[in-house]
Amino acid sequence: MTATHYIDGGRVASQGTETIAVIDPSDGQRFGEIARGNAADVDAAVRAARKAMGENFDGPWGAMTALERGRLLAKLGAAVMQHHEELAQLEARDTGKALRVARNDATALARYFEYYAGACDKLHGDTLPYERGYTVLTVRMPHGVTGHIIPWNYPMQIAGRSVGASLAAGNACVVKPAEDASLSLLRLAEIATEVGFPAGALNVVTGYGREAGAALCAHRGIDHISFTGSTITGRSVGLAAAERHCPVTLELGGKSPQLVFADADLDAAVPVLLNAIIQNAGQTCSAGSRVLVEQSVYEEVVKRLSECFSAVRSGPPADDLDMGPLINEKQFRQVRDMVATAEANGVKVAARGTVSSNASANGYYQEAVLFRDVPADSELAQREVFGPVLAVMPFADEAEAIRLANGTDFGLVAGVWTRDGGRQLRVANKLHCGQVFINNYGAAGGVELPFGGVKSSGFGREKGFEALLGFTTLKTIAIKHG
Repeated sequence: MTATHYIDGGRVASQGTETIAVIDPSDGQRFGEIARGNAADVDAAVRAARKAMGENFDGPWGAMTALERGRLLAKLGAAVMQHHEELAQLEARDTGKALRVARNDATALARYFEYYAGACDKLHGDTLPYERGYTVLTVRMPHGVTGHIIPWNYPMQIAGRSVGASLAAGNACVVKPAEDASLSLLRLAEIATEVGFPAGALNVVTGYGREAGAALCAHRGIDHISFTGSTITGRSVGLAAAERHCPVTLELGGKSPQLVFADADLDAAVPVLLNAIIQNAGQTCSAGSRVLVEQSVYEEVVKRLSECFSAVRSGPPADDLDMGPLINEKQFRQVRDMVATAEANGVKVAARGTVSSNASANGYYQEAVLFRDVPADSELAQREVFGPVLAVMPFADEAEAIRLANGTDFGLVAGVWTRDGGRQLRVANKLHCGQVFINNYGAAGGVELPFGGVKSSGFGREKGFEALLGFTTLKTIAIKHG
């Protein structure tokens, strides 16, 4: 595996000499390396992107019509499906996720490009009523060059929703993947060139966030930054962007609740409650990591969840079990420490999953853990674990359920389980978050559904048509004609 970036339509050696080891989370072994990008590499990528845009949007990418951009995005979506297994295998080995999940991610990547391909020529402005003798209209313009910092938990999916929308809006992109998961996005950039994207329209610089990521945020040639990741890092990204008045989209952490009322269909709810926390081994910003249950059915829900958790198995990606390993040793230790601290503080473990005998002792395998009667002010109820750890707590009535649900610094996603139609909308309207699922839980939902948070979960929206608006600026043109 050659340690290179992807800049200006081809693989390019880093301007530094250092590399970063690529570690297989399933066994802790090194199986390749990526380039350790620096400010000079980022500058080269930004210059390539600006050349593709052209000084006045007259470059080979900037001058393309919406129809032409849409056709290229459609070709890219089709090409992703042609390389579906290759991309899924790369993602599974790089991140440790079960092969089934990696295949779903590759399908989602293609779907994002298909969706935004169809949206390119439907991004309209308006005409506005104004004074007599004037015609006033608005047009949506691309920012120019957008920077994208992609996390390690869903590289393909998050690149699809971020880069896909930006390209559809007419921007050129510079992508900095997480150092723990860069392989699929390097290959994606190659595929984009193969289907006809102009050189510089999509560039990928690998490296550490504190080096390449920081350089991308600070670069004056970047006109908009899209970041998905931790709340702490997101704050740093926002501050760096503010220094030069650069707009940002921040999709940060979550501590998403699911509210289970006594009249809920438990047969339908319990499997979804389980999947919402073990999907991708819990390494999902929108994971349903808190389950709030009405007191009268609390013991029944805990009993059912305990049976489910006891059956959850973790193992190597190729075994395609319920979960793969966590991404790296740091994350593994963090989750282990949070579980141990909760137990030491007297929080009750209701059930645990198991790790397959096929799993390497050197892999980062964390069994699923179910905690019951979790205090609302505890670390387990307030902090994002980012692992397969579920906190369950009871509530007495609707008012307490809403108070508990809103009682963290986060506000990304929530689920509501009840057959009562009035309660469904009443509770949904009182939850402080960006998405609410009623009698289902989509863990960020489909490609079409706007996604983002409030409070410490960030601001701005990705996915759906709404994302296109964030990747454009609105220009008003007033024509006086008498």
